[in-house]
Amino acid sequence: MSNMVNLSINGIAVSVKEGLTILEAAEKLHIKIPTLCYHKDLCIAGNCRVCVVEQTGNNKLVASCATPVSEGMEINTNSLKVRNCRKHIIELLLTEHREECTKCYRNGHCELQELSAEFQITNQDFIDLVPDKNYTVDRISPAIEKDDSKCIRCQRCVRTCAEIQSVGAIAVSHKGSEMKISTFFDRSLDEVVCTNCGQCIVHCPTGALTEKSYVEKVWDAIADPDVHVVVQTAPAVRIGLGEELGLGSGTRVTGKMVAALKRLGFDSVLDTDFTADLTIMEEGTELLTRLKRALVDGDTEVALPMATSCSPGWVKYIEHKYPEYLPNLSTCKSPQQMFGALAKTYYAKNIDVEPQNIVSVSIMPCTAKKFEANRPEMKDSGYKDVDYVLTTRELAVMIKQAGIEFEKLNDEHFDSIMGVSTGAGVIFGVTGGVMEAALRTAYEIVTGREVPFDNLEITPVRGLAGVKEASIQITGTKKEWNFLEGVELKCAITNGLQNAHKLMEAIKNGERTYHFIEIMACPGGCLGGGGQPFPVDNEVRLKRMQAIYEEDRNLPIRKSHENPEIVQVYQDFLEEPLSHKSHKLLHTSYVKREQY
Repeated sequence: MSNMVNLSINGIAVSVKEGLTILEAAEKLHIKIPTLCYHKDLCIAGNCRVCVVEQTGNNKLVASCATPVSEGMEINTNSLKVRNCRKHIIELLLTEHREECTKCYRNGHCELQELSAEFQITNQDFIDLVPDKNYTVDRISPAIEKDDSKCIRCQRCVRTCAEIQSVGAIAVSHKGSEMKISTFFDRSLDEVVCTNCGQCIVHCPTGALTEKSYVEKVWDAIADPDVHVVVQTAPAVRIGLGEELGLGSGTRVTGKMVAALKRLGFDSVLDTDFTADLTIMEEGTELLTRLKRALVDGDTEVALPMATSCSPGWVKYIEHKYPEYLPNLSTCKSPQQMFGALAKTYYAKNIDVEPQNIVSVSIMPCTAKKFEANRPEMKDSGYKDVDYVLTTRELAVMIKQAGIEFEKLNDEHFDSIMGVSTGAGVIFGVTGGVMEAALRTAYEIVTGREVPFDNLEITPVRGLAGVKEASIQITGTKKEWNFLEGVELKCAITNGLQNAHKLMEAIKNGERTYHFIEIMACPGGCLGGGGQPFPVDNEVRLKRMQAIYEEDRNLPIRKSHENPEIVQVYQDFLEEPLSHKSHKLLHTSYVKREQY
């Protein structure tokens, strides 16, 4: 049992575990200490000093986020000295920060702005240094914009990229007043190893890093009478959107979201979960085909383990970091891109609209989806699969602009043709969900029975653990699947690219052997994506996770192969999984990228 430490904060006695910081001890007493460089997801840095407090017996103020508690410590978080110091620190930060709050994307969601208001910074006592700074704005990437004029050098983005993602696309360069957050040789984010995951955006306290917005282009498309605008919504959006519109974390708003999208003027409101189910059919068949080649045909060249390909951040990561394993990636496009390809072929034919007159919009929890939609490979229908990608946050902006009172909307349903989905499609939004959905279908195809877990819930693949392992013993197979009889199907699941790195190194070094691995670029999976509402930590991620699983439990169909619209699309259009047509439209290839 941990030793306890007794101290007092603002004259209130408190006993906390040894090793906690003053900041954490204050939280136990519901005393808020302001922070900027601190984030629960990241290591302690103590860079900004906004969190300073006064310690009896110490002439210097101490950073509460970086100072561990000690026995008998007496802390004052609200003395005149502390308040004046914090105020001056904020004022100094503002001298190097371009003050255009009303035009800033983070207006209303900026931590520096909130502190400026809290400390009533109405006059600037220090010299404004912005005019003397040679700031740059990087707008080249289709996914992320970087504005140095709004950076406060807290380094949360740097720590995020290094600690959570193990990418290192951005780092601190230069010293003193010239210090800045930069990339390799100051190149654009589009020209370095950046995976576009957007975790830097989620953890940035200001508007220095934001997603590239396509809101106005979508409004223009909706207003154009000559085009048919179809929108798809990812599973994690329905449990994140409510947060951005004043509801609690993890509130399920599927029906209200659909109603809002219809009021915005989209011609058809459909569901990415439909093509998540389609992904399971294609990816599951691909896995079984690879296993057959390895176990029956004795093909030693079969690339196993097969890895999921629905996370574009992970795909770009492996293209940079582990290009020798590109053959292991499933060739399946992500559900977003499968939807886009079908929207301009199958869907266009069904509604009798020329594909060039269809604008395909997707609402995603992910900034990397913006990059994915712009990959040159994503035009197999003869047209760009997905024209514009909006984040959950951007959809909330549109809803506010339209004056829609979201919480008062009545629930509505997705439109038909690519609008019906299952619980298996919904759980794509959480780490382990793709694996669980695939196992629900693959096991039943092979054995004719449901997976041997209560209520279809494969608990070993669930949770926020960095690397999870699961295995299923396959017994009682159908005749055509006899080669899998007795096989222990070994699987692994990771979330966050740091954990992906650990898993890939274990596979590369021969320390682990699997048949199937699922990797999601963001912590918690898509529900913790770079396009989801601020702020985010594990407490928020868990609430969103619970909402995803609740959505799954409440749906009448929970297995992808039982989706009637999936059955229909194969009968009417695709023929069967891995057919020539599905290969052309629903599968893709990858490229080796530079490692700088």
